[in-house]
Amino acid sequence: MKKNMGATDRILRILVAVVIGVLYYTGIISGTLGTVLLALGAVFVLTSLISFCPLYAPFGINTCPVKEK
Repeated sequence: MKKNMGATDRILRILVAVVIGVLYYTGIISGTLGTVLLALGAVFVLTSLISFCPLYAPFGINTCPVKEK
């Protein structure tokens, strides 16, 4: 897998995942919506750690900076 996520994208995804986690564990969001958002937060963290988003590939999106050779 070739990296297709830049640092800004990764940081934003982790911040969103942290906010979702805090909202879930404080009880602000709960039930099915809370579970779905918590799973989405987990996916955000996972994709941020590996710097690859599978949904970016079919659309040709690449937020990773271009490396000079």
